[in-house]
Amino acid sequence: MAQTTVERLRDLTKLLNQYRYEYYTLNAPTVSDAIYDRLCDKLEAMEKETGIRMSDSPTQTVGYPVVGKLEKTIHTIPLLSLEKTKRIEDLVSFMGSRQIMLMLKLDGLTVKLTYEGGVLVEAATRGDGNEGEVITHNVRGISGIPAQIDHRERLVVTGEALIRPSDFEALKETLLDGGGKPYKNGRNLAAGSVRLLDAAVCRDRRVTFVAFHVLEGLETLETKSQKLQHISTLGFQVCRFLTNPRTLNRKDVEDGVEWLRQFARKNDLPIDGVVMTYNQVAYARSCGRTGHHYKDGLAFKFEDDLFETRLQTVEWTPSRSGEITPVAVFEPVEIDGCTVSRASLHNLSFIEGLELMPGNRILVSKRNMIIPHVEENLDRGGFDMERLIPQNCPCCGGPTRIHVSNGTKTLFCDDPACEVRRLRQFVHFAGPKAMDIEGLSESALEKFAARGWLHTCLDIYRLDAHREEIVQLDGFGAKSWQNLWDAIQRSRDTTFERYLIAMDIPMIGNTASRTLAQRFHSSLDEFEDAVCRRFDFRQLPDFGDTLHQNIYQWFQSEENWNKWMELRELVHIAPPAAQASGGKSSPFAGKTVVVTGKVEPYTRTEINAKIESLGAHAGSSVSGKTDYLVCGENAGSKLDKARALGVAVLTPAEFFRMAGE
Repeated sequence: MAQTTVERLRDLTKLLNQYRYEYYTLNAPTVSDAIYDRLCDKLEAMEKETGIRMSDSPTQTVGYPVVGKLEKTIHTIPLLSLEKTKRIEDLVSFMGSRQIMLMLKLDGLTVKLTYEGGVLVEAATRGDGNEGEVITHNVRGISGIPAQIDHRERLVVTGEALIRPSDFEALKETLLDGGGKPYKNGRNLAAGSVRLLDAAVCRDRRVTFVAFHVLEGLETLETKSQKLQHISTLGFQVCRFLTNPRTLNRKDVEDGVEWLRQFARKNDLPIDGVVMTYNQVAYARSCGRTGHHYKDGLAFKFEDDLFETRLQTVEWTPSRSGEITPVAVFEPVEIDGCTVSRASLHNLSFIEGLELMPGNRILVSKRNMIIPHVEENLDRGGFDMERLIPQNCPCCGGPTRIHVSNGTKTLFCDDPACEVRRLRQFVHFAGPKAMDIEGLSESALEKFAARGWLHTCLDIYRLDAHREEIVQLDGFGAKSWQNLWDAIQRSRDTTFERYLIAMDIPMIGNTASRTLAQRFHSSLDEFEDAVCRRFDFRQLPDFGDTLHQNIYQWFQSEENWNKWMELRELVHIAPPAAQASGGKSSPFAGKTVVVTGKVEPYTRTEINAKIESLGAHAGSSVSGKTDYLVCGENAGSKLDKARALGVAVLTPAEFFRMAGE
């Protein structure tokens, strides 16, 4: 296919800049001065013909400026991200029957360019989405940015400033980041280069701009793809995309993703996924946004990115069960715009499997783009469990022990008086899912426990004995104390579910407590009787052997029985609320309903409460006993399992319609 004039102009600019680099930087020119001058004259003629001039055009004699600092700029239209997924099914579900645009997800730094009267007036970084930094001085050091375009109306274009993988390989051995260390990836190098104060240094980093969206302007064009095609005639290099002329199935989407992936590989483009957005501009705008992302698109990531860092230490903290949990503390790395320096190490078996020791180089990720995780140890060997784990509890100083259950090793502190253990128990007891004592913070509990006023959770209901001392504490007074005491009194009117959660029986949370409330009619007497009769809890939905054993092991403790009976005397259990929709008239009555993904505007707790109000059981996992799966945004693996088991899958709209809303 023959090149357009604009493409020839862009390529000639790039070629002449390469010649300049060879002449001035490498001192090894590959063409004569006569050839360079003739090509320069040709470029100048093309610029006059098209009305387009690239910011790094060698026809301009202006040098590379230096600024003292980067000024801030406000994005009147926020530059938000998109919701992310790693499942093709989510792309298919998101698309529906609408026309979409499937585009490369470039891996660099988002930059916004603003043009007035055909001239670039500002270049800025995305920043936090609402406020960025002005980098206009650096556009002469970034290829692919037109400084002048043949378009006189206001135009705002966003795109990615990136460094090609081949260029990064050539640069990474000679450049150091702000901490004096080699750059770990091209994304970090591009981000650091774009924000340099010296445009001449930025030029040597080989940063390229690729446009992916028209944020403002070209209002007469109805689709995003039309806008991108138009700005390609104005001198912009546009990110590769595909559009669908018809409704696509899963195979079509998979093929499109793979085609784009191969295109990026062949054209030396750094990517970490693809982006699907609605192509019709009007419909995309109608989708709205959250405070974090626009709802007109979905980013599909190929895999969790791995970032190299160094393990500094392992912190050990007792939990309320006595297990001492290990947390990795490592040199900070930036992942998806967030600085990460800590990640759970789960248990001793996990640490042993990776042979982790302080000082090791490690690879970390954000699993499913949410949870920081240590993936690999690059310096295996020299592992010493005895040297790594504390022989004494870091809180109470008591001896630690290694516990093995089902082949998994964990570290324990057995001292029931361990202050951190007790504090965690108090926090759990007063928390919103348990007794829900509003205003009783962890810091307040810590103060009360330190003064010897709390020995067990139930002592919270006896704090009035220390009223005079409490009102004298920092942050307290007569009014603060009264508010707290009123909240403690309100918590005496509670529910069966909150009571069970407050008891802290292992694995008894929101879902399990609701199941028990439904089976035993929210009656503590009925539940106690079941325990005494050795009721088989495994017959209940989502109750397995472990949960069954946890209940009986908890009640084998005399201390636990005493706490159970004493709290009964202090509180009143409210009767279960009458079922909505008449209970049995609901099509969900007696059914097990599981939810996956987001079902707006409900939280997971609220939607489960809604399910329970319909006379159904809100399950936590999909099994052969599941009757319905409600599949919201960003559904997880539950959807695959439901399909494999033949479970009926409902959209949120279908669920609410069946529920009578």
